[in-house]
Amino acid sequence: MESKRTAILFIMDGLGDRPVPDLNGKTPLEFANTPTFDMLVSQGQSGLMDVIGPGITPGSDAAHLALFGYDPYENYPGRGPLEAQGAGLSTKPGDVAFRSNFATVDENFIVQDRRAGREISSEEGEILQHALDGLEIEDVLVRFIHTVEHRGALVLEGPGLSPRITDVDPHETGKRVLECKPVVPEAEKTARIVNKLIQLSNEKWNALDMNKKRIERGLPPANVILLRGQGQHMDSPTLFERYGIKCAVIAGGALYIGTAKYVGMEHVLVEGQTGTIDTNFDNIASKVIDSVENYDYIFVHIKATDNASHDHDVNQKVLAIERSDQMIGKIIEAVGDRIVIAISGDHSTPVTIGEHTCDPVPIILWGTNIRPDKTITFCELESSIGGLGTIRGHDVLPLLLGYSGQIEKFGA
Repeated sequence: MESKRTAILFIMDGLGDRPVPDLNGKTPLEFANTPTFDMLVSQGQSGLMDVIGPGITPGSDAAHLALFGYDPYENYPGRGPLEAQGAGLSTKPGDVAFRSNFATVDENFIVQDRRAGREISSEEGEILQHALDGLEIEDVLVRFIHTVEHRGALVLEGPGLSPRITDVDPHETGKRVLECKPVVPEAEKTARIVNKLIQLSNEKWNALDMNKKRIERGLPPANVILLRGQGQHMDSPTLFERYGIKCAVIAGGALYIGTAKYVGMEHVLVEGQTGTIDTNFDNIASKVIDSVENYDYIFVHIKATDNASHDHDVNQKVLAIERSDQMIGKIIEAVGDRIVIAISGDHSTPVTIGEHTCDPVPIILWGTNIRPDKTITFCELESSIGGLGTIRGHDVLPLLLGYSGQIEKFGA
């Protein structure tokens, strides 16, 4: 039997694209200078991947569950619990979790600014957090944490809770904060708790000196919490329980860290990893190299490609691809004989569209023990004729673990 290797999944968020007129009809991946990717393709296998299924446009949360080998139709808890995990709020079965915004409303609860001016300092966020975290409404404990700017995560902990409730966020200014209503009878309690919480956040935050000072400075007060993305923690087996593997996540965004932690990965912190184009690619490479000795499986997430696509910034997407190519080149040079890797995206985000689409994403599978196909460049077009064919997201983990020697023979 071959010796075991460390399996590494590199995801460049929103990698897949369509021909761009400004690039003479090439995609950013075709246009970018990617000597490492092209070398890996020529030595390994490529293909296309429908992350969830053909014709389905993936959300980032469901996409990553699929990439980690979980069926999102059965194991998707909603975005709230995944964001909470990434923000550092642990959840357990029965808890209901939310994404949240600090927002500004008038005395009639008409939304003036869904992000309270966006610029919320960490000191202000801590004050707002302290006023809300630890509240008890009926027999339910409120746990809240500020993350960055106007964002936070919130968990309701108590008996008889359900995520089957309507949204309170009207998603536009000039509209009143919506009343939370139960979608099913067993969610009546949760809806009642949420409505009381919205009222309490307004009362408590309006009274803060911090908000009075913001008004004096001409800034909108953060005087209400808007909740969305509600979901309930599900008791799913971890990757260690399923495969006996020790796993790590190296990422800069709370959603990706949270989704990975939800399936049992340990977060390995990298100094300077921000999730933007300014993320420290060299430090990420060094941390991956150092982690190969300690983990059976490592998930590495790069967000900059997706940010550029949403901003319709083709030059920045090309730059993010090229910096990722250089980063992975350093890793291959240092530990290439001890790893098996897959490189892909969690979905396509064409820069001409600026949103997720259902286009399949290209994927590379590489290791010194993998039989190569005939493809020689990494791009959407050539990947369509690669030896992997068209696979789904949940195929990636078994492929990586199989070639890295982490899965035992099936049968006698």
